[in-house]
Amino acid sequence: MKKVFTFLVPMAIGILFTATLWAQSPEKMSYQAVIRNSSSNLVTSTSVGMQISILQGSETGTVVYVETQTPTTNANGLVSIEIGSGTVVSGDFTTIDWANGPYFIQTETDPVGGTSYTITGLSQLLSVPYALHAKTAETVTGGAPIGEHPGDMLYWNDTAWVIIPATANEGATLQMIDGVPTWKSEVGGNFVINFTTGKIWMDRNLGASQVATSLTDEASYGYLYQWGRGTDGHQKINSSTTATLSDSDTPGHGKFIANNNTEPKDWRSPQNDMLWKGVNGINNPCPSGYRVPTYAEWTEEISTWNSQDIAGGFASNLKLPAVGRRYCNGARELVGERGSYWSSDVAGVQAYYMNSGPDFAGEGIDPRTYGLPVRCIKD
Repeated sequence: MKKVFTFLVPMAIGILFTATLWAQSPEKMSYQAVIRNSSSNLVTSTSVGMQISILQGSETGTVVYVETQTPTTNANGLVSIEIGSGTVVSGDFTTIDWANGPYFIQTETDPVGGTSYTITGLSQLLSVPYALHAKTAETVTGGAPIGEHPGDMLYWNDTAWVIIPATANEGATLQMIDGVPTWKSEVGGNFVINFTTGKIWMDRNLGASQVATSLTDEASYGYLYQWGRGTDGHQKINSSTTATLSDSDTPGHGKFIANNNTEPKDWRSPQNDMLWKGVNGINNPCPSGYRVPTYAEWTEEISTWNSQDIAGGFASNLKLPAVGRRYCNGARELVGERGSYWSSDVAGVQAYYMNSGPDFAGEGIDPRTYGLPVRCIKD
């Protein structure tokens, strides 16, 4: 038997959240699903039969609309349809009273393209009814915020309309978390998206075994890299030290190179500014497709936090813990007090990093021999 995994909650399409569109809300919704067989293999490049029903009130509620479609899955097993544009079986999509919800979408699928539906999926409409409800309103009390990107959506937080920024990541799931519709994504389960900036980050520090559960969650601290070095063992929090500087990009050992006396306090002599430049940087320590963020990207990230301090960093999607750092001599300091994360940018003979504490978050500049955590960003 085959099964369908619905991973993109239906959304109203074409809504740009401008005042002129409130009078004429769109009469269809975009819907995507992935088809897998009983062995969890994707059903790709295949025409499938689908029957879509809108249920009112509950998962077993009144069927107010039914239509059929025959989309074709793509190479990733994805089907994309517009509910409201299929062959109508019963009901009228344009007359659904979205204010009288909740509503649920039931999908039935025949993986060979006919009408012998053997797969059933059911999901509740979350913010979509509020967007489509606009067609029944002449005005919105207090006014509604204006979206900035196609795909932005509104939800009601019990006091006001709030924008859910669109996601650029295909396959993201809109989930209810603490009563708020929230996009969640999975790529090996190890990345998160800032939906304001559109940037994709790893969900944990390099070397961490888990996403931070608190500012002082030691399992989330990960490694402490000297700026520009690769993953050679030196990054382990308790790695041994040596005072011998390296004259190459790869020292050939896993020791932390301590340099508290010789300017410019780098582990490498002479210096090389290109070691972490981009996804193809000589010593880029991040997984394939990821790199060390620029300081400008850190600045953009900080601007989206609820508060520009270490608490705001932990409250963000990045869940940044207060790792502290290793000083030039290799000793750890500021553990549980500071969240300091390398950028890929140099500042003269030193390097920029994102520095956060109890009442600040912003620019930091330190010698490259320091050991700081790394949070990778998708290229």
